Amino acid sequence: MVEKTITLTGISANSIEDAVQLAISRAGVTISGIHTALVTDISAAIENSKVTRWKVTVRCTFQVKDQLHE
Repeated sequence: MVEKTITLTGISANSIEDAVQLAISRAGVTISGIHTALVTDISAAIENSKVTRWKVTVRCTFQVKDQLHE
């Protein structure tokens, strides 16, 4: 088996969890079989002393499928 790991960035005004879910959901449109996600960084944008959005860096892993190209 061969796996590939990619790095994604998700941004959400709602929550850290929402930022992670958004990154994985968007990647899932073109990548099938994402099976693990590791959050490697979390940061917050601040305006007027308030958190306005969360930004997460996520390393996602999926299996590389065996397919022959014609």
